[in-house]
Amino acid sequence: MEKLYKWGIIGCGSVTEVKSGPAYQKVDGFELYAVMRRDRLKVEDFAKRHGVPKFYTDEDALINDPEIDAIYIATPPNYHTEYALKVAEAGKICCIEKPMAPSFNECVKITNAFRHKNIPLYVAYYRRSLPRFKQVKTWLDENSIGAIRHVNWHFCKPTNPLDLSGNYNWRTDSKIAYGGYFDDLASHGIDLFIHLLGDIQEANGIAVNQQGLYTAMDSVSGNWIHKSGVTGTGSWNFGSEKREDFVHIYGSKGKISFSVFNEDPVVLETNSSKESLLIPNPENIQFYHVQNIQKHLSKAILHPSTGLTAMHTSWVLDRILGKSIKTL
Repeated sequence: MEKLYKWGIIGCGSVTEVKSGPAYQKVDGFELYAVMRRDRLKVEDFAKRHGVPKFYTDEDALINDPEIDAIYIATPPNYHTEYALKVAEAGKICCIEKPMAPSFNECVKITNAFRHKNIPLYVAYYRRSLPRFKQVKTWLDENSIGAIRHVNWHFCKPTNPLDLSGNYNWRTDSKIAYGGYFDDLASHGIDLFIHLLGDIQEANGIAVNQQGLYTAMDSVSGNWIHKSGVTGTGSWNFGSEKREDFVHIYGSKGKISFSVFNEDPVVLETNSSKESLLIPNPENIQFYHVQNIQKHLSKAILHPSTGLTAMHTSWVLDRILGKSIKTL
């Protein structure tokens, strides 16, 4: 019989309500068995509403629960390293919410800890598993646009009302996320490009704080080159007049266009034709990512988003932000 893996979640906040938490209940072979949050009333409420048998207010109690086989860390990234190292020490399977850690150097620590114990480590770059982006990869693998030359991503959005209010926001606290929303949002796209076009061998960028509303960076531009020779450019601004999100992958015979975050059609254009496909996301957007964890654990597939792949993504992010890091 197929093994049943009992999962625990550390940090049952908003991301676990719909995006991720229910996926661990819906995937065959998985059970969401325990959750943890410091606030007892909130964690008890989450457990009751989602039908989770156990809840904790202490991460060590959940990590060391002998009934728990695997742990999903869904806290802000400044806690990821501490908790992940504890999970590795406990010898348990782990999935970490993205970004894997606040810095590449911390990602190296985490990855080495799990590699030393020979324990599976996954990171929630779930776009690698979404059907809409699997279609993009199919077009690329089928040589639909010929030799791939360049990828460009432009993303901008108006200032977040929370930041305008002056209230605290961990996503724009440079001690937690030096790149601010770049760390939180741009990491998804950069990771996706690596998945689609291969590892990146060099990356550079400029990061500034234009608005002065918080300590993190709010405007970033970057350029990179994949080991395949494909070049890339990106611009991200978090204080613009309106939201825009578009990617173009240029080839010798055509172009593929899509949005990283908007559920817009993926479009293939050549001199002779144009194909536009609207491929919806699942209700729980991490469902296919979690399903692929189960398939990987049952040795049916290799999972597309592991500690090693996420570590490489963090290296690229730090290079674009101009942070001092170890050599990849």
